[in-house]
Amino acid sequence: MLKIHSLLICLALIFFEVPVQARTQTTLDYQDRIHPEISSEFMVVTQNEHATEAGYSILKKGGNAVDAAVAVGFALAVTLPRAGNIGGGGFILIYNEKKGKVFSIDYRSAAPKSSTSDLFLNGDKVVRFGHLVNAVPGSVAGLLKAHDDHGTLPISELLQPAIRLAREGFEVSYDLNFVLDWGRESMVVNEASKRKFYESDEEPIKVKSNFKQPNLAKTLQKISEQGKDVFYQGEIAKWISDESLSNGGLITLEDMASYRAKDRDVIETFYRGYRIVSMPPSASGGLVLLQTLNILENFNLKSFGHNSAKTVHLLSEAMQRAYADRAEYHGDPDFYEVPVKALLSKKYSLKLSKEISENRTPDGQIFEGDLKKYDESPDTTHFSIIDAEGNAVSNTYTLGSSFGSGVTIKKGGFLMNNQMRNFSHFYGQEDAEYGDSEANRLQPGKRMISTQTPTLVFKPNGELMMILGSPGGGRIPNIITQVISNVIDHEMSFTEAVIAPRINQRLEGKLQLETGFSPDTIELLKQRGHEPEASTTMGSVQAIFLDNENIFGVADTRRPGALAKGN
Repeated sequence: MLKIHSLLICLALIFFEVPVQARTQTTLDYQDRIHPEISSEFMVVTQNEHATEAGYSILKKGGNAVDAAVAVGFALAVTLPRAGNIGGGGFILIYNEKKGKVFSIDYRSAAPKSSTSDLFLNGDKVVRFGHLVNAVPGSVAGLLKAHDDHGTLPISELLQPAIRLAREGFEVSYDLNFVLDWGRESMVVNEASKRKFYESDEEPIKVKSNFKQPNLAKTLQKISEQGKDVFYQGEIAKWISDESLSNGGLITLEDMASYRAKDRDVIETFYRGYRIVSMPPSASGGLVLLQTLNILENFNLKSFGHNSAKTVHLLSEAMQRAYADRAEYHGDPDFYEVPVKALLSKKYSLKLSKEISENRTPDGQIFEGDLKKYDESPDTTHFSIIDAEGNAVSNTYTLGSSFGSGVTIKKGGFLMNNQMRNFSHFYGQEDAEYGDSEANRLQPGKRMISTQTPTLVFKPNGELMMILGSPGGGRIPNIITQVISNVIDHEMSFTEAVIAPRINQRLEGKLQLETGFSPDTIELLKQRGHEPEASTTMGSVQAIFLDNENIFGVADTRRPGALAKGN
């Protein structure tokens, strides 16, 4: 009886004393509603289970994080066609544990040399779909440059999972069927896309059917054997150019051959002692993220409470100011001198923080333009990887809109982006009723800005702590801001930090709120001058967290099919 009594006391201590103890992020916590994947060697987290398995298989073979990233990047082009791609572009951060250095590669798509803004305007709207809005794709160049600089295993081996998935097929998920139905309007007008993704009655390929992509398999096989030259100077480049020029597009063989993925110097700030590293322009999300955190650092968010009216108000006001600077100053650094140092100055952020009052700043006092004109599609994808040696990858890439331009290269079997719409096409028009950025105006060969925000976070002692990013279009920097703040300011567990309800505020009047905010909080926000509105879910964070000897993989449940897998 004594032993049983002692056991009951121990159990009681376990279950009832936890709340009065310091919350730890290092152990499995039964207070949490959702739990991470936990490992001690390596981890892959992506938005698609097949891609995660592809990266996992490479790490099991002894490949490093970059090797796994290449496998994942090409696999997503097969299994997540709404966003995974070889016809788009993106950004990658690579952490080399041995060197203690973060490298970045900008492989954002670029404007064809013959492009001018007048080509893309239809009245007061920008053309969104079709061959015209295809920018020169950067994904193949970026992934293969990452491999050339940091990889270990042969490219031919890394592309095998993607080739197999394309050749042998995979089971169509409810999600893929749903988004194909949703994207029908832009897709069925292109004959190659219609034949590939839809049945004869223009119904999407059926759930649980086996989806084979023989033309894409051939394309991937060519890349695995011949490298990037076949894509940018060889047979595939000719397929892209011939189809583009014969259908009202602008991409020439010269455009393809001249494209380069570019090394960039990372940007960083320190937030309450933690080092936050992100992607520099032509990505703009990193600057927005770091600037928002710099402003928030001047307020004691912890004391106000997570997602309290006061905290949400401060988040909203800080986000607005960072987005105002984005609209004014962000662009391709090869064409425009972005004042990165000035924007990330702690003195400047302190000045901005002092402009924040207890009430919402009225529209037009921060920025006179209409930020909706700068909006981006939420259909991007991100993956995070860490290998057994501690090397890490944070990669975000996109086709632009869901399924990009809706154009499938017939002989190649892959979708093309619609990223030409992301330039400031109205720059210089005297009769424009809203501001438009000189920094992001269209120029031949230029890269349009993007809110893609691959990010790494290091502890005050220098150890890597977070690898994260998200889809979400213009919301991405705000999403990443909140996850970081949830961990650092509010000491939330890693899974809770990702799953917690989010807000979004740019320069429009409306404050967007996910479900989960109380009516009382919403009423208090209204009293501060905000206009809260219900929002669909924001993003899908694919994150890895490290603490002591444990690796925590968190696949955001906001979008179906994501998977974290470690060893």
